[in-house]
Amino acid sequence: MAAAGPPLDDPALYLNRELSWLAFNERVLGEARDETHPLLERVKFVAITHTNLDEWYMVRVSGFQQQVEAGIQESTPDGLTPAQQLALIRSHVAPMLREAAALFEEELKPRLAEAGIHVLDYGRLTRGQQRALREYFERAVFPVLTPLALGPGHPFPHISNLSLNLAVVVRDPQLGERFARMKVPGVLPRLVPCPPADGGGEGERRFVWLEQVIAANLDALFPGLTVVESHPFRVTRDADIGIQEDDASDLLETVEAGLRQRQFGDVCRLEVGGDMPERLRDLLADNLLLDPADVYALDGPLGLSDVMALWKLDRPDLKDAPFVPGILPELSNPNDTMLDVIGRQDVLLHHPYDSFRPVVDFIGTGTQDANVLAIKQTLYRVGPNSPIVRALAEARDDDTQVAVLVELKARFDEENNIEWARALEDAGVHVVYGLVGLKTHCKLALLVRKERDGQLRRYVHLGTGNYNPATARVYTDFSLFSARPDLGADASDLFNLLTGYSRQRRYRKLLVAPVNMRERLMEMIAREAEHARRGRPARLILKTNTLSDEPIIRALYAAAQAGVKIDLIVRGVCCLRPGVVGVSENVRVISVVGRFLEHSRVYYFRNGGKEEIYVGSADLMRRNLDRRVEILFPLEDAALKRQMRDDVLEMYLRDTANAHQLLPDGQYVRVTPAPGAEPFDVQDWFLTRHTAGAPPGVGQRLLAPAPNPLGRKPNGRRNGPAQPAPPAPLEDA
Repeated sequence: MAAAGPPLDDPALYLNRELSWLAFNERVLGEARDETHPLLERVKFVAITHTNLDEWYMVRVSGFQQQVEAGIQESTPDGLTPAQQLALIRSHVAPMLREAAALFEEELKPRLAEAGIHVLDYGRLTRGQQRALREYFERAVFPVLTPLALGPGHPFPHISNLSLNLAVVVRDPQLGERFARMKVPGVLPRLVPCPPADGGGEGERRFVWLEQVIAANLDALFPGLTVVESHPFRVTRDADIGIQEDDASDLLETVEAGLRQRQFGDVCRLEVGGDMPERLRDLLADNLLLDPADVYALDGPLGLSDVMALWKLDRPDLKDAPFVPGILPELSNPNDTMLDVIGRQDVLLHHPYDSFRPVVDFIGTGTQDANVLAIKQTLYRVGPNSPIVRALAEARDDDTQVAVLVELKARFDEENNIEWARALEDAGVHVVYGLVGLKTHCKLALLVRKERDGQLRRYVHLGTGNYNPATARVYTDFSLFSARPDLGADASDLFNLLTGYSRQRRYRKLLVAPVNMRERLMEMIAREAEHARRGRPARLILKTNTLSDEPIIRALYAAAQAGVKIDLIVRGVCCLRPGVVGVSENVRVISVVGRFLEHSRVYYFRNGGKEEIYVGSADLMRRNLDRRVEILFPLEDAALKRQMRDDVLEMYLRDTANAHQLLPDGQYVRVTPAPGAEPFDVQDWFLTRHTAGAPPGVGQRLLAPAPNPLGRKPNGRRNGPAQPAPPAPLEDA
């Protein structure tokens, strides 16, 4: 008889969430090290690594600092207190920052120079180049600079969030040494174009860091004084704005007030140049009320998120080649409208390989079809210049009811969503801002049409991603279009909850958080365990962004102990520890980090042979299951279920190019092909399948004309879109 494993709430069975997130960001940085990526794509991943860290500090690390200051000792499932976690975070972040800086300075920058893109140090410029930059400084930089002194009558100035600054020491002939702060203006390009050196080099691109240009010309700002030294520094502040919704008479005004406070949050990190003297570091830390342990001294430029500007250069030879997303032939038939097609069959799209255009067209149907009587939609992250919002505004007329829930509390998209909410209201659309105490994160649109027989029929779009065409080009997501009556009825009931007053507790098909999703997921995991105990087919494949919910993890451990084979495809944070003897030997965890940001959530249950697959917006996190409005929707068409199982999930599990496997000790190792086998790149496989045809029974995609055909590079990877893969905001990470 096998020895019993440890109790399932044993802290040793849980990986720390924050260290798991740092391991994810290390995998992102690993893409920058990957020489199979084109050069500017590697630069892009350096930028994403830094952007991720900025947002993580603003939201997560700042929270731990507040807990430590408040004396909170409550431990996480892995048994660590806030102070212990903060110490571990600091010990991991410093090496990551140093590694990213060294990678850029020592490897990527020289290779950029070989390719004709030079990022130069001001001190190594020729006199002619320095004269030209002095003219630029006097013309475009000097007028917007404001030196702020520290001393009697001059309190320490406010340092705005994520701003780059210079700590300047000057010597006054009468007063001695004085300190001043100079903000590097964010309205100017951080990378300043530089003329070629005297005598040649035309056709190449040269840049100098703006802070170096300012530092070299500080004499113009302090006439009559001697500039002794200057050093760059950068501040990160707590940006997790608090919204007292219970006391808010107007949620929009409350969110706007919170946004104004974001720039005044407590400082949670200070980055300084590696050569900044200790006395200046201490001066800054003291005035910013910051623990010296949260001061990071770095060699090289600070804030490398700004190197994304290099990616934007017109150098297609150094980027992934563009591809054209496919479109299902049935959605391109001029004799059928989209609703005609959806009325006959469910349609499943896989973005970015399948075009996002049908989603926009689905909403646009409201402006074209006079028989559409109502349009209802949720909007979480929309993006600028949204064709979705334009279609909603155009659909509003005397005969069409248009109601939109705009989630104002989508972190770091609040301002954008406020603008869209007001624009929709100005167009006569009924706009609601969400539910008190809950974020509405589900992706749902509903059209109600009067059919030829006079009956009303509901058509739904259910998705895993936001209604944002820009991110739909670089995030992997699924879209389901359906006219199934039960799905339409559930959508109506959910919108009644979102826009009116409802205590709806029962849904026909949808799993809805925080109503029934947690309960049903736990039941289905337990059901799988029972199938295994009785010798029936049992298997779980769960694809998600994050797995951190303790009850779900305990349920998975119990299922694994019962004999269920469990495959977890978790892009980011995973707190479950696989491979523990007696507990999780049947669990395999992989993370796929590649050209596209894996964003879709798919939950597969073998169910004794009666397979069930749910797709949707919810990660396996406490906040998603208990504090958000989320949906998971079933795939009920047999062909689509087979496609999702065999042509999506199983393909992810085969990846040996982008996948990393989680080990019992919390470390990730890259999955490699068997000896003699070629690497299998699942994202490349999807590109080939969706844009160049597919086997019978799946549906061949049509291609729009492409100026640059999809090509294979010598290293065997297929080129992806010439667009950055933005980091997932922490709301979705």
